Formats: sequence, structure tokens, C-alpha cells
Amino acid sequence: MDFTCNLNSGTNRSPFLVHSSLSVGRETVQSVSVVRDLGVLLDAELSMNRQHVNKVAATCYYQLRRLRQVRRRAGQEVTTQLILALVTSRLDYCNSVLAGQPQSTVEPLQRLQNSATRLIFNLTKRDHITPCLI
Repeated sequence: MDFTCNLNSGTNRSPFLVHSSLSVGRETVQSVSVVRDLGVLLDAELSMNRQHVNKVAATCYYQLRRLRQVRRRAGQEVTTQLILALVTSRLDYCNSVLAGQPQSTVEPLQRLQNSATRLIFNLTKRDHITPCLI
């Protein structure tokens, strides 16, 4: 097995991978800038990138749009259970990776939680959610 790796240390804190290849038999595997591990997208610095946050948010917003269609027939209690199962569970999965991320990375997920709360309590976009949470 032949492993070639060149590192360019831009800073002392986080050297980043410039080029890497791994030869296994006759095949050569090239490095990539982002990998998926247990459903979490990680970049070369092993941090959750914006691409992962946007994908989670898009998936959850899709579920919220579907739930909005059945909200009147299902009622608040059933809607709450469905949001917990379909949306909140996705937000909670691997959320420890979000620790230390900039606010701009976490904001889309906060807006998603606010939208889910508005759907549960049947609020409009302009209504504040704080009174409902107290």
C-alpha cells in the first residue's frame, strides 16, 4: 500500500491537506474536500461546514411544508408529535458538532426551529414565538 500526502501548513493551528492519494492494488483513490460520516458532512479541518447545515435545513423545511398541508386536520397535538419526529430529531442528531461554529452557520437552524414553533402554534411569519414558549 502506497500513501502519498503533502501538507501545506498555512497556520500552526490547522494545517490543511493540499493533495493526497492512496494506492490500493492497481487503483488510486484521490482525496476530496468534504466527506460524509454518519450523515454529517465534514471538511478538511474536521468541522461541520455550511453545506451540511444547509442540507439539514432544506430537508427539514421540506417536512414542514408537508406538515403544513395536514395541520388543520391533524390538530396541534399530532402536529407537535410529527414535528418532533421529523424535524427536531434531525436537528438534534450530531448537534454537538455545532459547538464553536460561527453564528452565521447556526442561524439557518435557529430560523428552522422558529418556523417549526410557528407551525405548532399556528402563527404567522410576523408573530413572535417567545410568548408561546413561556
